[in-house]
Amino acid sequence: MMETTAGDTLQQFVTAPVRTATYKRLLYLLLAFPLGVAYFVAFTTGSSLGLGLAFTLVGLPVLLVTLVATTGAAGLEARLATVLLDQEVATPPSPRETLDSDDGYLAAVWRFATEPTTWTSVAVVLLKFVYGIVAFVVTITGTSLVGTLLAAPFVYDDPGANYQFGQYAVSTLPEAIGVAAVGVAGIWILCNVINVVAAAGGLMTDAFLSVGRERAA
Repeated sequence: MMETTAGDTLQQFVTAPVRTATYKRLLYLLLAFPLGVAYFVAFTTGSSLGLGLAFTLVGLPVLLVTLVATTGAAGLEARLATVLLDQEVATPPSPRETLDSDDGYLAAVWRFATEPTTWTSVAVVLLKFVYGIVAFVVTITGTSLVGTLLAAPFVYDDPGANYQFGQYAVSTLPEAIGVAAVGVAGIWILCNVINVVAAAGGLMTDAFLSVGRERAA
């Protein structure tokens, strides 16, 4: 069993650049930053406005709408993880299901407010902002570095290009090809880092949305 697991892990590492799953996970990471920013801005704006108006009749409905939207955003994150990461991720009850009640408006709001995933959804949305920054750094920095290394044989003699590694400067075509070879190895490393970081995002989402309820089938 251990040999099989090690063999599967090695195969996944070697084939990472040619597997469709890697590029689905890359898309997941590319979406993380803009979505994280949108979630953070929407939540902080809504919650700040609601708290500021809490002494009026407007504040509480604003807070409720903010929480409903936040739960919806967490549900979107669960679906993205399921589709793009091929992971089984718990999905929070939809706000419509939670608020739909024959017991009256107050009872429905109370049930929504006491649903654990209502508040773990807030954690998912806020942590998505931090995760999005990490994803942005990994994808942009990694792809830029690998692309620069791969381009060495074509631009190493361009006055505007600077392939300087400490005291060593690339000045010949064989040296530039050697740099490009490092870039090829970097593709494998970057693809596997993308897979790991993306998988971590799915696990984080699942961990928070599984609190207080059975794991989604």
